[in-house]
Formats: sequence, structure tokens, C-alpha cells
Amino acid sequence: MMIANVGVVPDFSAIYTSNSGPHTGFLQVSLKERHNIGSYEYMNRMRKRLRAEMPELTVYFQSGGFVDAVINFGMPAPIDVQVSGSDLKTIFKVATDLAPKFLQTEGVSDIYIPQDPDLPALRIDIDRARASFLGLSQREVVSNLITSVASNSMIAPTFWTDPKSGNDYALTVQYAENSVRTVAELSDIPLRGVGRAITSMDAVGTITRVEAPSEIAHYGLRKVVDVFVNLETEDLGRAGARIEEIVAKTQLPKGVRIDLRGSLEGMRASFRSFALGLILAVALLYLVLVAQFRSFLDPVIILLAVPMGLIGVLALLYVTGTTINIQSLMGVVMMVGIVVSNSILLVEFMRRLREEGMPLEDAVQMAGRVRLRPILMTSLATIIGLCPMALKLGTGSEAYAPLARAIIGGMSVSLVLTIFIVPAAYMVAYRSKETA
Repeated sequence: MMIANVGVVPDFSAIYTSNSGPHTGFLQVSLKERHNIGSYEYMNRMRKRLRAEMPELTVYFQSGGFVDAVINFGMPAPIDVQVSGSDLKTIFKVATDLAPKFLQTEGVSDIYIPQDPDLPALRIDIDRARASFLGLSQREVVSNLITSVASNSMIAPTFWTDPKSGNDYALTVQYAENSVRTVAELSDIPLRGVGRAITSMDAVGTITRVEAPSEIAHYGLRKVVDVFVNLETEDLGRAGARIEEIVAKTQLPKGVRIDLRGSLEGMRASFRSFALGLILAVALLYLVLVAQFRSFLDPVIILLAVPMGLIGVLALLYVTGTTINIQSLMGVVMMVGIVVSNSILLVEFMRRLREEGMPLEDAVQMAGRVRLRPILMTSLATIIGLCPMALKLGTGSEAYAPLARAIIGGMSVSLVLTIFIVPAAYMVAYRSKETA
């Protein structure tokens, strides 16, 4: 199924369209339910053909997923380079100079600037003194003009209710289609104020052809030109860093500022929050273990499993080509809880055996043999259960694959190293204390 929308009409539907003028349009394509090729592959094929066969078009591709729209904060791209300033022409020139540089950056697929500064328009200058003499205000002149060419639905909507069906209908009035086709015909439009005589448009004002921006965006009271940057892959951080390098090397005019927004800004804020949360979680876990074991040394030995798990996370993410994202960071938090519980099993059992009078070396060996089975069972059950998600076998598993891979990588390496390193560290720590 394909739905096309071209241009902008002067009614309420203009609120729901992304078109900025009569020269822009969008085409929505819905794939069949049982399609074997992904939407991004179709987008790549269309992008190549359009660039080869219709180079005069400026084309931008966007996935129609609801999740992408939420993650991008409603923007059509994960990276929004906002060029802001007081002069619209200056910031538009800066944006158009940066766009080709962004497009040549590795990992960038499309560039889109929604604003156009040179859209053909008509400027109406009203002589307020003459209009007042004829009994018209500026508001009345504009209302007459809008009603003539675009109906009164936006300025004076009228509704009628069918007494039989109870349905409401909007009643609008405007000139017949194609009755106003030239500037001269527009100047002859009759104007009438409230209780005033009829006059014409050219009697109170002049109409001239000008170039005007198709739309003017503001952010923090500053005029903004957006450069939307779409990516070929999910590696948002690397592409964002390269774009920041290009921006840093650009000499900006006075009063012009560039900000990067969109998913990149949210991702970095989430990374900072996750890093702080992970540090606080480990610190709180250490304090709980100190209170539980009544020792400052045993919790340190237990937490040796955490860095070993992080080694496994980074290794598997690198091998599978998975980026560090929100899902993989969530997997790190879950992995920390699981590997620490395995380490607690070893340390707690060694501690109990020593309290029963068993020598240190024998206690370490016994704990390793006895606790090996439950650690293997719990770890392998978790790893095997997450394999379908990590391999993207289930429906919708692509979004959660980084989480599963982070847990699998961390637990696999921690499972092998914890069994040897934690008992060895326990023996070294307490042997030195016994010798002292």
C-alpha cells in the first residue's frame, strides 16, 4: 500500500503534514506482512535508483516505526544539527555549507533541510491611512483576502447540523476555483468591512512578488535551520562524534550557534545516568555485603567478578558488531547482579568452612568443587535461554538483542574466570593475614 501527499492546503490538514510548500511531498509505503526483505534494504535500493535516474530531486528516507519516532523525540532523524541565529539567510547558508560535509561522513545515508528561504510569495502592503478612510482595518482586509482565496474555515468557521441525521457539517465560503489566477485579478478582489461600502484591494494596498521562507522554526526565541542527519547503521555515537568534529572546525559568523539534538542528546544523557546508576549500585551493593559479612575484605573479593564480567560484555559486543546502547547497558546492570550472586556462593561457603575449623587451602578447594555445579546450572540456564534473543530469532527480538548479548558475554567470561580468580584472591588475601 502506498499513500502520497503533495503540497500544502490552507485548512486544518496543514497541521498534520510535513510538507513545507507546493514543491514538497511525501510517499508512505507499507510492505506486505510476509515480506522477506527488510525495509532498510528497500530504502537503499530506492536511494540508489533515485540518485541515478532523478538527480534533480532532494530525497530523504525515514523508517515509519513508532519506536523510532519516540526515540527521536518526534524528529525525522536521530541527529538534528540546529543552526541558530538572528538572521535567517546567514544561518541557512551555514546549514547548506555543512550539509555536503555531513553527507560525505562515513555512516551517514541522508541529509535533509526542511526549510527553504526562497519560496515564491506575494507581499501585501496595506496603506493604513487610506484603509481607515475607507472604513477598513488591516484585520478586515486580510480576512476578506483569505476568505476569497482560501475560504473562511480558518478565520470564521460556521457549522450546520442536519436535523435528520444529527451530523455536523462545516460551511465555508470562497471564490470559485480558478477565478483568481494572476496578481492583477487578486488586486481587483472586492473588500467590505462591517457596515461599510465595497472597495477593491488595489485601493488600500499594493501586492508585489517576493521570496520568503517556506517555514520559520524557533528554538529558545532564536531562529533555527535544522539539518536532519540519517544514518546507515545503529552506530549513533561514532557518527555523532564525526559530525561534532566537522562543526568544531567550521568558522561560524558572529551570533550563529550550532547545537546537536535528537537521539544523540538523549543517548548521551542516558549514558551519564546509567554510568552514575551503575557506580551507585556497586557502591550500595558493597555496603550491603559489608553489613552482611561483617568484613571489608570479603565484599572486595566478591566484587572481583564485576570487572571480569565487563571484559566479557565488551568482547562479545565487539565480536558481534553490536554498539553500546541503552539495551546493552541494561544488560550490564542485570549481568552484575547475576555474577555477584555466583561469587557470593563461593565466598560465603569458604567462610563457613573456615569457621568450622577447616584449613584455608582445603576450604578453598572444597568450596570450588561443591559450588561449581549450582553456578554452572544457573549460568548455563540463563545463557541458553537468552540465545534465541541474542540471535534475533523471535519476533521483535532485534530491539533486545544487545541486552541478551551483554548478559551472555558477561556471564560466559565471568563463569570461567570467577571459579578460578575469586578463590585464588581469597586464598592470597587470607594467607597473608594468617602469616601476619
